Amino acid sequence: MARFWRTTIGELRKVSWPTPQEAWKLTKVVLVVVFVMAAILGLLDFVFSRLIAALVAI
Repeated sequence: MARFWRTTIGELRKVSWPTPQEAWKLTKVVLVVVFVMAAILGLLDFVFSRLIAALVAI
């Protein structure tokens, strides 16, 4: 178990961590993509629910 933790810590020291500015920039990109995808999925859900409701009403 100790070997596992030594190896893990050694690997974490090799990681190239982003600067706070890079992390904030990437966070904003992720949030924008999430909101855009949520809007697209919400719109598709609305359109398909209306379409199905119209087909059922026939």
